[in-house]
Amino acid sequence: MSEVSQVQWFPGHMAKTRRLMAANMKLVDAVVEMTDARIPYSSHNPEIGKLTARKPRLIVLNKADAADPDVTQQWLDWFAKKNMCALAADCKSGKNINKFYPKLRELLADDIEKWNDKGMKGRPIRIMICGIPNVGKSSLINRLAGSRLAKVEDRPGVTRGKQWVKLNDGVELLDMPGVLWPKFEDKLVGERLAFTGAVKDQIMDTEYLACRLLEYLYENYPQLLTHRYAIDLSGIEMPEDDAQGCTVGFELLERVGKKRGFLVRGGEINTERAAATVLDEYRAGKIGRLSLEKPKG
Repeated sequence: MSEVSQVQWFPGHMAKTRRLMAANMKLVDAVVEMTDARIPYSSHNPEIGKLTARKPRLIVLNKADAADPDVTQQWLDWFAKKNMCALAADCKSGKNINKFYPKLRELLADDIEKWNDKGMKGRPIRIMICGIPNVGKSSLINRLAGSRLAKVEDRPGVTRGKQWVKLNDGVELLDMPGVLWPKFEDKLVGERLAFTGAVKDQIMDTEYLACRLLEYLYENYPQLLTHRYAIDLSGIEMPEDDAQGCTVGFELLERVGKKRGFLVRGGEINTERAAATVLDEYRAGKIGRLSLEKPKG
């Protein structure tokens, strides 16, 4: 079994962060959950759903420019059917960031109407942004704040170490130290997080990861695989039950290594170098726009 399924957060950190979010939930009007558009399910932390159950939630599918646009639309349709507000965006390019504030106001339309009726027109909207590491939380905040990034006056109930950040369009963000990480026991969830770099490679078996990624590409995006690496896929068939694990992936990894000339003394293929290359090029978007999971149900 791969180490992927064994990776967990240190329980103390998990509990501390959970308490921090729960204690400050009453200070915000809505929660913005950042997810990775390539893995909306795997990058979602179930703890966030529990903690924010009574708060309106906007789900931002970040890094949409790296995901398969057809699959991303499937996810948006899925969220819509669940009556959940979602936005596909890309903080790096700025794509659809201009839709963030309208979406937020759409989400809070009823609340805003109540505030207006009570003579509180123009009342700031207060939000909390959360998400797993490497999903783009800081990038979103910087995009939204622009040059107006500033600390807002202290408010009652805000513990030391946290601050209100004034964004544009009358929105204030409660910026807090620390983020939640999903405690995942599902092997596939762990793998997908590792593919995207959310889990450090130092604690993973990179050859195993690259093999698993290549197998996924072979089954779902063979045209991208052959286009990027110019390898011949003939003679490769996925077994119904791969008891040995990654036999096809390793064959693909060797073909990539051979094609790239990653050879060591004696003519053997340097599969470690090939694995690092495949993972690096996937994360850099060089293989193409692809998604690692589709909505179910």
